[in-house]
Amino acid sequence: MKVCLVGSSGGHLTHLYMLKPFWEDKERFWVTFDKEDARSLLEGEKMYPCYYPSNRSIKALIINTVRAFKIIPRERPDLIISSGAAPAIPFFYVGKLFGAKTIYIEVFDRIDASTIAGKLCYPVTDKFIVEWEEMKKVYPKAINLGGIF
Repeated sequence: MKVCLVGSSGGHLTHLYMLKPFWEDKERFWVTFDKEDARSLLEGEKMYPCYYPSNRSIKALIINTVRAFKIIPRERPDLIISSGAAPAIPFFYVGKLFGAKTIYIEVFDRIDASTIAGKLCYPVTDKFIVEWEEMKKVYPKAINLGGIF
């Protein structure tokens, strides 16, 4: 199984990294911001940079969609996982076009309202995970795993 882990640097990237028991024995690559925290955390990992700042930016969405159309066909991941934010959106949609399964983990600090990335990824997400029961009102098909990080 080949896994793509995609998300903003900072807390979103840290959350994905905390899934290490799941991904450490799998072929994988990362898509995140080319920033010092990401380069440090992912030293030795295969990493593709995505464009930033990306929140609420049409320019970033277009650039990252083009990058997704270059990276996804080349890498052919079986599974794409994200905990947000904006870079997840184009990679989830392009990934689905190429047959990838998707898992989105909504951030812990959202108790009863969606994030923009979560709302936009929800329609193409195979497994949508929330960490609060109240979030199932926002995302009816979600799976509540409680606090996972």
